[in-house]
Amino acid sequence: MADNNSPLDNAPSDVKLAVDLIYLLESNDISPEIALSALEIVKQDLQRKKQANDSQR
Repeated sequence: MADNNSPLDNAPSDVKLAVDLIYLLESNDISPEIALSALEIVKQDLQRKKQANDSQR
């Protein structure tokens, strides 16, 4: 029997998400400059949401 499992199958969730995001950016031919700028916006948004969530506890 052939092993059809990918090493990604056992990877942590953050690694799987990173691979998916890289695929999405590359398959849509997004320039590195645009991708990095967009990722910085996403990072700031998520940090604000996390901080708001943390302060509600």
